[in-house]
Amino acid sequence: MQRFRLIPFPSGTIPPISINGTIKRVDNQLSIHYEVSGDIDQILLPPPSTFTRKHDLWKATCFEFFIAIKDQPRYWEFNLAPSNDWNVYAMDAYRQVNMREESVFTQLPFEFGKTSEKNSLEISVNLNPILPPEQTLQIGIATIIQTTTENETYWALIHPGQAADFHSRDSFVIES
Repeated sequence: MQRFRLIPFPSGTIPPISINGTIKRVDNQLSIHYEVSGDIDQILLPPPSTFTRKHDLWKATCFEFFIAIKDQPRYWEFNLAPSNDWNVYAMDAYRQVNMREESVFTQLPFEFGKTSEKNSLEISVNLNPILPPEQTLQIGIATIIQTTTENETYWALIHPGQAADFHSRDSFVIES
């Protein structure tokens, strides 16, 4: 199990929160736990839904992760909304080259939780339908936080460029 801490891209007003978590991969089962703490009352959450596959989840508070086979351009983007909506995209190369919904996933097993002190999201997904278990993966973890003042902030393991860019392979810094 590896621990992570997301950092905000330095632009706009950053809410006084922290985003930490854990990630582990066992027998090609990838498990990620996100925990958002601090002044969570400043976070605007989308209204609850019924685990629907949707586009444009990144336009609101959304938890994301990216996985790629080491030294190959192809990668996958997983979007998980506190509303329970989700999507998975496959791309052949950087930034939406041949971007398409990954059809092998018809649902994602994740759970969003909210208490007065923290928000959390837990996912455990079987990667066997898309990746062989012996492959070394590079993983990027990110979150978009929209505040109650509708300010969007972008959180990731690192921000290697001049703009917030979760698709940059330089930000896929966890290997598993």
